[in-house]
Amino acid sequence: MEKEYLLKKWLNDTLSEEETTVFQELDDYDLFKTIVEDASHFKASSFSSVANYNLLQQKLPKKKTNRSIVRNIPWYAKIASVLVIGISVYFMFFLNGTTTIETAVGEKITIVLPDASTVNLNAASEMSYVKKEWDSKRQIKLFGEAFFDVAKGSTFKVLTSEGTVTVLGTEFNVKQRETTLEVVCYEGQVKVTVGKISKILEVGDQLLWQKGKIRLLKTQEVLPSWTRNVSSFERAPFEEVIKELERHFKIQVNYEAKGQEEVLFTGGFEHGNLENAIRSIAEPMDLSFTIFNNTVTLSHREK
Repeated sequence: MEKEYLLKKWLNDTLSEEETTVFQELDDYDLFKTIVEDASHFKASSFSSVANYNLLQQKLPKKKTNRSIVRNIPWYAKIASVLVIGISVYFMFFLNGTTTIETAVGEKITIVLPDASTVNLNAASEMSYVKKEWDSKRQIKLFGEAFFDVAKGSTFKVLTSEGTVTVLGTEFNVKQRETTLEVVCYEGQVKVTVGKISKILEVGDQLLWQKGKIRLLKTQEVLPSWTRNVSSFERAPFEEVIKELERHFKIQVNYEAKGQEEVLFTGGFEHGNLENAIRSIAEPMDLSFTIFNNTVTLSHREK
């Protein structure tokens, strides 16, 4: 794993256990840790985003250093320069106020926001918000899927590439994958805006925006199934089911559709066991499957 990649995730507090072990074995780990611990005496609003890391890399001087000059610098000047650099790094990373959190394949985490609202972030998803502006603008950018339990207060917005979800205080789930947006209201009301279209959802209402069309559905669930480690689908394109399977297991699925007609799937799979999960989606579709290393092949049964 590259050092810069690990450093970015460490600053965002999103390292997996395996990545944490690798990062702590780096030669520079003690230096990174010391800089951040020293800088913690200063006030700052949040962790950094990856974008700020890249900006820092661009702004750091790249001049060649004369070795004879380095040897003549007093030891106390060297220590002072390290402290200055450390404090500069800290302020560059931490004062901008943007927090970005990502989940890896098969990873789910819970985030507590500054107002005590909570976000359960599903696998292979990303969210970001500006902490220093939170009191005046409760706004989150989301790529992927998350379940929100919003504390009452000012307007709360979830921004996705396909539309915006607006609430005052409620429980709801937002799923944005590729060009699909799905919003389910579990408590209170939410307003979903896609382009010039706005819809108000009550408890049990589900909005699905797909291929330029809106469908309004109903659900009996009191919480999204993925928070209970189950992915469920109602007449979903089978390709979408496969992608969700890949998000929860470190696998690649090979599947070739039969014919031109879109295949829809109703059912689900649990996240704990790969073979059981594949069987749950293969058998209802009359498919056979093989698992080799991290590759799953789904095939139509011979008739």
